[in-house]
Amino acid sequence: MKTHAYLKMWVCGLLVGNFGCSSDTTAPASGETLELEQVVIGEQSGLDRFDGVATDAVIRLDFSAELDPATLEKNIYLRRSGNTVEAQLDYDGAKSVTLTPDAELTVQAEYQLIVNSGLATPSGTKILTGKVVDITTSFDDSDKFERIPDEDLLTLVQKQTFRYFWEGAEPTSGMTRERTSSGATITTGGTGFGIMAMIVAAERGFITRDEACSRIQQIVTFLSEKATAYHGAYAHWINGQTGATIPFSANDNGADLVETAYLFQGLLTARAYFDATGAEQTLREGITRLWEAVEWDFFTKEGTAKALYWHWSPDKGWVMNLPVQGWNESLIVYVLAAASPTHPIDEEIYDAGWARNGAILNGKLFYDTTLPLGEDYGGPMFLSHYSFLGLDPNRLSDKYADYGEQVRAHATINYRYCVDNPKGYTGYGADCWGLTASDIDDGYSASSPTNDLGVIAPTAALASMPFLPEESMAALHHFYYKLGDKLWSDYGFIDAFNLTTGWYDTNMHIAIDQGPIILMIENHRSGLLWNLFMSDSEVLEGLQRLGFTVAQTGA
Repeated sequence: MKTHAYLKMWVCGLLVGNFGCSSDTTAPASGETLELEQVVIGEQSGLDRFDGVATDAVIRLDFSAELDPATLEKNIYLRRSGNTVEAQLDYDGAKSVTLTPDAELTVQAEYQLIVNSGLATPSGTKILTGKVVDITTSFDDSDKFERIPDEDLLTLVQKQTFRYFWEGAEPTSGMTRERTSSGATITTGGTGFGIMAMIVAAERGFITRDEACSRIQQIVTFLSEKATAYHGAYAHWINGQTGATIPFSANDNGADLVETAYLFQGLLTARAYFDATGAEQTLREGITRLWEAVEWDFFTKEGTAKALYWHWSPDKGWVMNLPVQGWNESLIVYVLAAASPTHPIDEEIYDAGWARNGAILNGKLFYDTTLPLGEDYGGPMFLSHYSFLGLDPNRLSDKYADYGEQVRAHATINYRYCVDNPKGYTGYGADCWGLTASDIDDGYSASSPTNDLGVIAPTAALASMPFLPEESMAALHHFYYKLGDKLWSDYGFIDAFNLTTGWYDTNMHIAIDQGPIILMIENHRSGLLWNLFMSDSEVLEGLQRLGFTVAQTGA
């Protein structure tokens, strides 16, 4: 607590007997009393309770007598959940004290203004009684930006978010940084999302087709000539200036097959999109060389296992020992492995590895919704996003599930859980929902109905727009119009926020969260990426090899 007192000068004259005066020896003035007369917050005044207080509130306390500044800091303060709120105290030198919190208060939260009985006048008269004033903050539901047509809003979100992949890219490689603060650290999977975002940007006129082709060619050249590959696969993190692998963990210093699959989901979409001669033909040929170099079958532990394995290291081998098993975000890995023209896997690997011979099935009801596959309550939303940026779930079914039903059920359960809000977190509801992997107040976590920490990530709802268009649009309206002063930034929405604690991931963006926002909004609007990826003859052959039924058009 910081105290700024505008103090009167007390002059103590020397009397004939050289008597002095001091505050600790002066008796209280006869009949003097000290009372808290009123508290003023905004346009409200009173002494007991304040509701609907603005989060930028300034609190004024008026007393019946002058105050001893030395007694202010320990006896006037704001508290929440037993903790003192950092604030500045300003004393006018007379009878009023102003308390200004250092940061905005949390929305829809309860606070207590404390006035302790140790507060006193300069002459030592203590306040007649202490006081606890209850304060509840409000949610400012005014629009932070002018209302525009929904189609214009969707375009704005796509364009602003695209800047992360275009302006925010690592300049040497052209690839995507892991997060806003990552410097030269680029992400393989996030680059795949970024490549798809460039296609959307070219179609929407944010950049030209030639600009998109040139940037993707820069990436392909870097991957071909500088980046270290391991049996054709790439590491999770790469140094964007040198091409060297940046270890993701102590034993993860080689190939990451899942990240590689996200990269090639983007590259194959680009190969389908850039269909002209000249520079576009050169780009297609470069993508094909990279694609055919990936030894997908090597990742069955060199043919000894009935599953694909996530990691391989040149000096540690298979020590990570993590099979790619479903249901999770990695269906695309098996599809691409089966689609490979040079190193394919067969259906047996898919059934035993990914589907675990049927153990992938769920079939239980959650919020009156049947979940075909995966963990109870569906898990974090990214499980239904990453593989389906290119794969159209509405066209896919196999002996395990109809994948359109799977992703819609997953999104519905996530949405209904947030509306139900069993933990009572601030802000959760029909227009503020979405649990997935993101930054949290003090780290990173895969939020879900079974791991709910009070953190909403905009990507969870926005990237679900093809699955729950009305619910996702309601969330978009809320995030942009009602919370836009906190969530909207140069690269679109920040990664995550927690209204219960008042935490916002200010100016932070993560590639694998920003990408699905652009791409799934586009699939909702036009089906562009689904149509491109699903037009690839090798992808279709891979799906058929795994036993999928592929409908001719989307649902």
